[in-house]
Amino acid sequence: MTTVLHISASGTHNGSISRAATAALLDDLQATRVIVRDLAKTPLPQVDETWITTRLIPEADLTEENRKVLALSDDLIAEIRAADVILIGMPMYNFGMPAALKAWIDLIARPKVTFAYTENGPVGLLDGKRAVVAVASGGVPVGAPLDFATPHLAQVLRFVGITDIDIHTAKDVATKKAA
Repeated sequence: MTTVLHISASGTHNGSISRAATAALLDDLQATRVIVRDLAKTPLPQVDETWITTRLIPEADLTEENRKVLALSDDLIAEIRAADVILIGMPMYNFGMPAALKAWIDLIARPKVTFAYTENGPVGLLDGKRAVVAVASGGVPVGAPLDFATPHLAQVLRFVGITDIDIHTAKDVATKKAA
């Protein structure tokens, strides 16, 4: 049984290459359960001062109001924990990732929850997961010096403990599936 968390970050629905690629990759993953997180359909808020300070409060000291502030972050992290595979469709906008995906990253990267600082440096706490990423770009090739999106996403995934990462060029995936 494989549970997939399918994250779509494209602001485009019709004709989106990253959405087409993740749909093809999802078929290949043969998931028994799919959790869908469409960041364009249901946008996430940007972190603010209240969230930033609240995330640092020890679990035992959280008030009911604090828990409400962290509730969405907790839900997003629960989706990751429930998944075996995190499938991300990421278009490249202006050399980077969409703001919607960056908002997701900001909400899931939580000290003592998804990573911990140790005497040997940070350690990710979401190990045992696999990430499959389909990157769509209209002009900057994936992995080119001006591709700031792909290395950023891969670094964040490793930071939270997801080290089994497959990066695909969305156009290549869509082309293979059409053939």
